[in-house]
Amino acid sequence: MIAIVDYGMGNLRSVEKAVQRVGGRAAISAEPDAVQEADAVILPGVGAFGDAMQNLRDRQLVDALVNHIQSGKPFLGICLGMHLLFEEGQEMGRHPGLGVLPGKVVRFPAGGLKVPHVGWNQLQILRPSPLLAGVADGSYTYFVHSYHVVPEEESVVIATTDYGLPYASVVGQGNLLGVQFHPEKSQEIGLRILANFVTIVSQHVGALSGEGN
Repeated sequence: MIAIVDYGMGNLRSVEKAVQRVGGRAAISAEPDAVQEADAVILPGVGAFGDAMQNLRDRQLVDALVNHIQSGKPFLGICLGMHLLFEEGQEMGRHPGLGVLPGKVVRFPAGGLKVPHVGWNQLQILRPSPLLAGVADGSYTYFVHSYHVVPEEESVVIATTDYGLPYASVVGQGNLLGVQFHPEKSQEIGLRILANFVTIVSQHVGALSGEGN
């Protein structure tokens, strides 16, 4: 089962339906035990970084998320959910994130292009990832955001997107994955990416079952 984390930020139902459409078993949950024990977790989100972290703390979800990640089980952060994986968000002050990836979240620079960045834009794929299996370099996905991540380690950047500057739009480290765009709004490419995540989850569960034989 894939737990889609409910912490009061974002359209959870559309993510759940998209995962189910590609054959995944998913359920929305705000229960720390269910999140920690799920086969995989998707952390979606739209809104302010500081508010999101406060909501996670209020619902006792911070430790559950970190423990899930540290256990090696698959994890996908979407948009704000990807931002929260990093150490610090700089929206309306400086706010600590989950801190499982080194780096910060900053606003697009003023001047030139409109902020927020809204609409379709391309992925420049830097290195292979099971999450992007079958996704061509230059594919378009749908973005809505004013802030972007600046990882300290270039090795976590799987793909970038250009909006006045190249920024990390897909990140990954081991079981931990994050996308800046909204796959549930990105039509065929988005569904392919979610299907790839479902495959990653199935392979992980299968490997664990094999270990028990």
